[in-house]
Amino acid sequence: MHISSEGIGEGHPDKVADYISDSILDACLAQDPQAHVACETLVKSNHVVVAGEITTSAVFDTNAVIRRAIREIGYTYPEMLFNADTVFITNLLTKQSGEINGAVVKEKEEAAEVGAGDQGFFFGYACNETDQLMPASYLLAQKIAQKLATERKEGNVDWLRPDSKMLVTMRYEGLEPIEIENIVIATQHAESVSQKEIETFCRECVIPAVIPAKWLTANTKYFINSSGQFTYGGPEADTGLTGRKIIADTYGGWAHHGGGAFSGKDPSKVDRSGAYFCRWVAKNVVAARLADRVEVRLAYTIGGTHPIHYDLTTYGTEHCDLDCLNKAVTEVFDGRVAAIIEQMDLRRPIYRQSTQFGHFTKPNLPWEQTNRIEELKKRCG
Repeated sequence: MHISSEGIGEGHPDKVADYISDSILDACLAQDPQAHVACETLVKSNHVVVAGEITTSAVFDTNAVIRRAIREIGYTYPEMLFNADTVFITNLLTKQSGEINGAVVKEKEEAAEVGAGDQGFFFGYACNETDQLMPASYLLAQKIAQKLATERKEGNVDWLRPDSKMLVTMRYEGLEPIEIENIVIATQHAESVSQKEIETFCRECVIPAVIPAKWLTANTKYFINSSGQFTYGGPEADTGLTGRKIIADTYGGWAHHGGGAFSGKDPSKVDRSGAYFCRWVAKNVVAARLADRVEVRLAYTIGGTHPIHYDLTTYGTEHCDLDCLNKAVTEVFDGRVAAIIEQMDLRRPIYRQSTQFGHFTKPNLPWEQTNRIEELKKRCG
């Protein structure tokens, strides 16, 4: 079996858009934890357009938040048309529909109950291929992207520029990763650097730093800026939109996807919180060694407070009774929308840190915590 997974650099136009949307979300949540946010971003040439629906008491300078996000990514080079200090900004944000808001927040006698901000189905995945309990092909692609960003931001390589994409093809025997067959890196760069220098840097400094030597063999092929020069990139060269990198944001093709994007959405939008919840459940099951590979599935109706579908599959890798495991999961992890938000304390400005290099594996984020292992073991051990 051969699996290819993609990594996306933070300067890719779509990820620029995602980061701007999540920066606006966090600015709202920092002042107003109950904010309802659905913020979409478009970037092109020297222009940023934000649009969507926001209902919040938070007051802040939206343009300043946008420019800060662009600056943090690294678009500050004077020769680039897309620049944090000079982009034009169009703000088309309005308040959320009263009809949707009424369905999402239902006041009951005993407490406020949160309903799903949209209908849909969501998936979470974990496996024991890596310490992070993520598929190896996907994790390594993201690590290459992150390493390039680190080298650029620390000033170690002055010719690197923010835009990049990468692909890792892993050969598996059964479900065990055996070797990497292909590594593809496309990184934006200054005009002053040669193709040979770029390739040498990637082969000698980037790849060995993030990919275990056991997976690099004589069969591994390298394709580094194989199309030639890549000086013209980022939003100057291509249009970026929020939510267009949903597979690179999740599991690199290893798991199903409900189709909903994450960035720019507050936790009442189950596109985001439901998918994070499913990852949390799946990771705890694998960390508890109750299965080697797990996909958790969840579905809601709009305004619904309880899931209409909630189960998991283990692909035959379970180490306990599967019916018992399904029952244990639903007992240990409350799938109600309000409970998801409360269990992971999601009404906080934590989303900007989730945006880049995949939304999973960052150890400080709540959906990456393996804090329900013992409860699962008690029920299934």
